[in-house]
Amino acid sequence: MRRAVDAVTPALNAGLPLVVLEPSCAATLRADLPELLGPDTPNAARLAASVLTFAQALDEYAPNWRPPRVDRPVVCQTHCHQHAVLGDAAERTLRERAGLTGELSGGCCGLAGNFGFEAGHYEVSVACAQEALLPPVRDRPAGAEVLADGFSCRTQLHQLAGQRARHLAEVLADALAERRTKSEPPLGPERT
Repeated sequence: MRRAVDAVTPALNAGLPLVVLEPSCAATLRADLPELLGPDTPNAARLAASVLTFAQALDEYAPNWRPPRVDRPVVCQTHCHQHAVLGDAAERTLRERAGLTGELSGGCCGLAGNFGFEAGHYEVSVACAQEALLPPVRDRPAGAEVLADGFSCRTQLHQLAGQRARHLAEVLADALAERRTKSEPPLGPERT
């Protein structure tokens, strides 16, 4: 972890945020890093304070940016570490502004990093997924987007439900690309 702090110190010195897409990594950097490294690594606290999720970064650095309208329902759950450490207010606002409707459930996917892969944990991992992760996906309305910002959540969905889930950033990137394609004039003889 000290190497991670050292690697990003130039960015910290420049006042840049550390935008982290994976909720468990963001939570670890924000909450665990300063605690694990303690006061002997003063840049650990600076790094922790600079960590933002994708939606938090947009909210702070581009508050007037208008996301593309996706206009469809969403299902799944907020990553448990994000819920516990980072909160999801910025993500909820961004989803609303993009027309992604519906609340994400709480709970844990059950994979929790490598927990679900370790011997003796599979049944507990699946039981956790059956509690909160899988029911809204099974019962989703037609055309609903399955969101899962965490790698563990996406892995559980793929392995237990055969379902591909996407990060909010992926959904918005696809919508931006689609919007760009629709607004570009078709290639004509003058543009070949």
